[in-house]
Amino acid sequence: MVGIDALTLFLFILIAGLIAGFLGSLTGLGGGTILVPILSLYVGIPLYYATGASLISTISTSSGAASAYVRERLTNVKIGIGLEIGTTSGAIVGSLLATYIYEHNLENIVFILFGLLLLISIYPTAKKITGSIPASRKPDWSTRFFGLAGEYYDERLKQTVKYNGSKWWLGLIVMFVAGMASGLLGIGSGALKVIGMDYAMALPIKVTTTTSNFMIGVTAATSSGIYWAGGLLQPFIIAPTSIGVLAGSLMGTRVLGKMKGSKIRLVFLILLALLGVQMILRGVGIF
Repeated sequence: MVGIDALTLFLFILIAGLIAGFLGSLTGLGGGTILVPILSLYVGIPLYYATGASLISTISTSSGAASAYVRERLTNVKIGIGLEIGTTSGAIVGSLLATYIYEHNLENIVFILFGLLLLISIYPTAKKITGSIPASRKPDWSTRFFGLAGEYYDERLKQTVKYNGSKWWLGLIVMFVAGMASGLLGIGSGALKVIGMDYAMALPIKVTTTTSNFMIGVTAATSSGIYWAGGLLQPFIIAPTSIGVLAGSLMGTRVLGKMKGSKIRLVFLILLALLGVQMILRGVGIF
């Protein structure tokens, strides 16, 4: 870690968690997407402790944001619970792989993979800037069997949006990959969840964002047990990140439904690109 006193480090981590939680709840990506690069690149915290703290803070993000989104009827709970089959299975595989990587000092692999995931995260963030509502697909067998149709009231559009989810099986495959990313990288893997529900299942972006927030906590909780057993959780880092991310996520939920937010998300998109490139450069030994 960098040469600063414990109180200053604690406050810095707290502020980083606040920012990460706020941006994570606005985009559905989870606070760990920003938190891990900041802690590992700029604070000097070992990557395995940063990812471990990120998992716990991701649970805070989900707890803070998901409860509000469910209350506002933006989250499709049925879809979220159904897709958790894939994410939790993948999280177990990913977290076991992470413990192997850290035991064999292969952290550079995680840096590169994390950087690539940050760059992939640009897609759902850019998609959300437009705030578009996808054309409703014709219900397939999974729509009818699992009851994937739903609706919500969009405060900004001043209208009720009805939608039909489709291709549940394809969404489940993407969720398994997302779960692996969560366990391996210590994040909620909201980017892949949003892509899965948006592209594969053709759900509105506000539904994918809020349902992603609902799901990431369960995914992170699955991985955190294995991280704890592997000694990858540091309480001094976890405490301020969890407090900051929880507070930030609650702030984010208060503004998501009422604001356009295109400028905020554009800044976040640029930030994702910069951090993604820096993580890859760190992984190859340049940054």
